[in-house]
Amino acid sequence: MMVHFLTGIGIALVVLAFLCLLNAYRGPSVLDRVVAINVIGTKTVVIMSIVAFTTNSPYFLDVALVYALISFLTGIGLAKFLEKGHLG
Repeated sequence: MMVHFLTGIGIALVVLAFLCLLNAYRGPSVLDRVVAINVIGTKTVVIMSIVAFTTNSPYFLDVALVYALISFLTGIGLAKFLEKGHLG
């Protein structure tokens, strides 16, 4: 029963991620687009964690942690680039 519930939540998160992708495409400013991409990254980490729990394989959690680190560093890099105009 819990697996079906988590599968439904995963499907809802995928739909919401596509809505965030639409917001990233149409965003009125660059900062709105960056926030939408960060939200997509966060949803992806949660979806990977749900898959790890439902399939009972902890390897997906390792991938989710690495993806979270990459997403965080990308957000920091984009913020620095938008603020200063360069990364150096």
